[in-house]
Amino acid sequence: METKKHNILVSLMCMDFLDIKEQLKILEEEMDGYHIDIMDGHFCKNITLSPDFAKAIRPAVKKPMDVHLMTTNPSDWLDPCIEAGVDMISPHAETINTNAYRTMQYIAGAGKKVGVTLNPATALSYIEHYLNRIDVMTIMTVDVGFAGQKFIPEMLDKIRQAKALREEKGYHYRILIDGSCNKTTYEMLLEAGADDFIVGGSGLFSLHEDLREACKLCKAQFQEAVDRVEGRERAKNA
Repeated sequence: METKKHNILVSLMCMDFLDIKEQLKILEEEMDGYHIDIMDGHFCKNITLSPDFAKAIRPAVKKPMDVHLMTTNPSDWLDPCIEAGVDMISPHAETINTNAYRTMQYIAGAGKKVGVTLNPATALSYIEHYLNRIDVMTIMTVDVGFAGQKFIPEMLDKIRQAKALREEKGYHYRILIDGSCNKTTYEMLLEAGADDFIVGGSGLFSLHEDLREACKLCKAQFQEAVDRVEGRERAKNA
């Protein structure tokens, strides 16, 4: 991912699969990157995208691709994702803690950014021993598996904890939010300390039937939230 202040990644499982090529042209111009959900039907009861999907679209896009491995055995999926040309791989903490260091070393050794994803019910302390090795921490604000779920407000405390720990220890990871990122949640997520956001149905594709207009609305809504949060910070520090 880029190191700009905030990035907005698009959840491609929410796109219109009858119009992939044209949508990718628009997303490439308008958004910061792509989020590809890979599910095995076991870790969560759904099956969405695949390494083959990432490989198929890679020639058509230059923006970063983030792969979210919702799989019981993420090590089985690493080589296919690496070969597909993705930029970041984020397995779930719940699936790698028996071999977390080997997994992260393998991802980093392939020249990819190292991510780790936490389910809502998984405490931040579960991954504290390797936080110095990750580039991105993805915090799920809905349970894994399906789009369109309601935001879990208890995750705001986890985001605050992740930000405070990063500042205390000098870690470099970015905090990426996955789940119900839209105009009703941007402001509270930003205030809690989120850096980057994944948008899908509620945050992008449902905003307008014309995808380019939807992208513009998405970015405008996000910027309004940023302006409000930064305005309050300036007032507080004045």
